[in-house]
Amino acid sequence: MARAYAPYSGFPVGAAGLADDGRVVSGCNVENASYGLTLCAECGLIGDLVRTGGGRLLAMACVDGDGRALMPCGRCRQLLWEFGGPDLLVDAGPRGALPMRALLPDAFGPDHLTAREQHRPGPEERPQVDGGH
Repeated sequence: MARAYAPYSGFPVGAAGLADDGRVVSGCNVENASYGLTLCAECGLIGDLVRTGGGRLLAMACVDGDGRALMPCGRCRQLLWEFGGPDLLVDAGPRGALPMRALLPDAFGPDHLTAREQHRPGPEERPQVDGGH
């Protein structure tokens, strides 16, 4: 978190996670003058996971500059789901560790893309498009 770049909000955020091979990975928020381009600490965490060998996340925590637990935003929950799945444990502060399935019910995941491939209509099932005017 000491390296968080938060000149606009003054709200540094750090994230740390435990990978399935025992590695500890981390990230921090990186703000941008164009606010929509700001990277959350969880983005850095996932980048570090991939950069250092990939794998799955087993547990993670996100904290503010005073060390208080923060809940990942919706975008980050989806990102974390991709690399930790429904059993990823997230530090929820006084509530303890919560599984991702409780934080992102009905999540969209890789299995949804596989299901789409399995149900792709063949040429005979596709609607015909009239090329006329």
